[in-house]
Amino acid sequence: MARVKIYSTGACSFCLKTKALLQKWNIPYEEIRIDTDTAARGEFARVTNGARTVPQILIDGQCIGGFTELTELHMEGGLDEFVETTGT
Repeated sequence: MARVKIYSTGACSFCLKTKALLQKWNIPYEEIRIDTDTAARGEFARVTNGARTVPQILIDGQCIGGFTELTELHMEGGLDEFVETTGT
């Protein structure tokens, strides 16, 4: 199971940007679409303490916020341990 989860919708430009950055940084993630899954909406409300915007990102079960918070965490080196390397 991925240590990073993204709650998203298909129409959210920040969700797309978040996924693109994680892919660029080689950080595996699990995407949970709350616009197509009723059960996921309930889970989203529970794990994000009622957040009303997407994306919402969880790392090891802790909600860190959205795109801006993810970018700040990366700039501070807080995501280095999540980067998947391909061993050269």
